[in-house]
Amino acid sequence: MLNLVLLPILGVFLLLIIFSGIFIVKQQTSAVIERFGKFTSIRSSGLQLKIPLIDQVAGRINLKVQQLDVMVETKTKDNVFVKLKISVQFQVRQDNVYDAFYKLESPHDQITSYVFDVVRAEVPKMKLDDVFERKDDIAIAVNRELNEAMGDYGYDIIRTLVTDIDPDEKVKAAMNRINAAEREKVAAEYDGEAERIRIVAKARAEAESKRLQGQGIADQRREIARGLEESVDVLNNVGINSQEASALIVVTQHYDTLQAIGEQTNSNLILLPNSPQAGSEMLNNMVASFTASNQIGEAMKEQNLKKSEGLKNKPKDKNE
Repeated sequence: MLNLVLLPILGVFLLLIIFSGIFIVKQQTSAVIERFGKFTSIRSSGLQLKIPLIDQVAGRINLKVQQLDVMVETKTKDNVFVKLKISVQFQVRQDNVYDAFYKLESPHDQITSYVFDVVRAEVPKMKLDDVFERKDDIAIAVNRELNEAMGDYGYDIIRTLVTDIDPDEKVKAAMNRINAAEREKVAAEYDGEAERIRIVAKARAEAESKRLQGQGIADQRREIARGLEESVDVLNNVGINSQEASALIVVTQHYDTLQAIGEQTNSNLILLPNSPQAGSEMLNNMVASFTASNQIGEAMKEQNLKKSEGLKNKPKDKNE
């Protein structure tokens, strides 16, 4: 009866022991096997066997590319505190799993320490603007230092990136003000240049307008003079002398001017003599002025004639 009870228990125990000797290793993973605390072997991915109760899986090593983000706060050459985010991509070499598992207790802490050391050695040599411009140089320096240090522990540093640069808030505000002022300066220069172009173009247009206006006035006056000359010729042909013709033309232009002013409803007020008596008086004054000028001219001619005759009748000197 006792045997019937112990046999199933013993069978179950044996099955558990057998199954404890079977284990699975995932893809891109290595398992470290120890026997009584001593390293025995490294098993790769797949179904693996070990001696039950004797061999133990001491640990598993991830062979995938991993990323560690490290935030470092340091000071630049121009005494500005800045935070840098360094992203380190690393991987355990498959043929160095033993070194990665037994030589290094905490790879993340080790990598972080080296990142801090390199960044705080490189950034204080640069000004804040240089940190932004030369972030690739910082990444290369960190990558070189980590490869030299972590290679002995079986780690490859795939890539190191400076993914963020965050200065102090007051510094960022000052930088934004500087950028805004610089952009306003450029905008003002462009506005000034545009205004200069507009002024030059306007001056050129006004000069061209004045030139054309002067040319038009000259042409107008030339045509007026030609018209007056033709009018005087026509009047002379019908027996009207030049003085009377000029007076008639002036009176005609006077009434033409009054008519033109009357047609302009928006013209300014101009006070002019517009009665027939005023035109007659103006005509009489002009005729009188022409007559007086003719009389003065005739008198001057007679005086010049007498002088010339006196010089001719003057007796010659005996000594001549």
